Amino acid sequence: MTKLFRLLLRAVGAAMCLVAFAPAPPAFAQTTLRIGHFPNITHVQGLVAHNMSRNGKGWFEQRLGADVKIEWYVYNAGPSAMEAIFAKSIDFTYVGPNPAVNAYFKSAGQEGHIVAGAVNGGSALVVQGDSTLKTPADFRGKKIATPQFGNTQDVATRAWLKKGGLAITQTGGDAQVVPTANPDQLSLFKQRQLDGVWTVEPWISRLETEANGKVLIDDREAITTVLVARADLLASQRDLVRKVVAAHRELTEWIKANPEEAQKLARDELEAETRTKFAPELVISSWKRIVLTSDASLDALKAMITDAQAVGFLRNAPDLSRLVEKP
Repeated sequence: MTKLFRLLLRAVGAAMCLVAFAPAPPAFAQTTLRIGHFPNITHVQGLVAHNMSRNGKGWFEQRLGADVKIEWYVYNAGPSAMEAIFAKSIDFTYVGPNPAVNAYFKSAGQEGHIVAGAVNGGSALVVQGDSTLKTPADFRGKKIATPQFGNTQDVATRAWLKKGGLAITQTGGDAQVVPTANPDQLSLFKQRQLDGVWTVEPWISRLETEANGKVLIDDREAITTVLVARADLLASQRDLVRKVVAAHRELTEWIKANPEEAQKLARDELEAETRTKFAPELVISSWKRIVLTSDASLDALKAMITDAQAVGFLRNAPDLSRLVEKP
């Protein structure tokens, strides 16, 4: 072996050692955004986007870039979702306005910031098909189910009964308001253990078609769903929140322009989350009651705040200037 060849071997070996012990390149930094929604047609943006993510065609993923990962979380009603916001378990959630407002009041304006609207309407009071109940006074001694204590329909029910002259407390009163998960509402209504149910789509249509219910109050003017962002995310990554809101607004317009495709995606997602088959006609019926919007109005929310205060859910009065944020 020549001297030159030995020198070449040593040089190659040294180079290989440098490669072997060189520090690894930094790992690809990825931000994970966790978004909540409910298995309801009134959370249609969440349903559609979740289903797109499920099938590898994520709406938010495509618009936020490869460095953002989306994880989806499903809740039964607003108070549970807002508890997850407080616990920092999720970053955004589609939620009813009352739980968002309640969180804002509870935290003295530090949490519960609404960054966009989502859906109006799609909320109704359903009574038995042969019922003669018409006014709040008729519900004296009756039972009305709502999705969860303190959620938007729960507050609406209590406020409606109270405005009609009934004394309603959080635990009883002249009529019983019974917080009950949506699937249980349907079975109890079929058994005639409930006189009424104030809920959202698709459960309204299911109560009509599967339990012979009839709509007494079709609350199409109600703010039913908004998009809430966690406060510290708003403070630390405002540009990212802005991009999420922009993608949500674009999604809302896409759903408006493509109702048939959006209905199929929403139905597929409902079936995946609830393990229940939903007929296309059920989703079409539900669709007629909702109004999609990405706007959130503080003035409209103030009316809901007055109702919530009247039934004892909001006791202090923080500055409302940051309840609706425009990132």
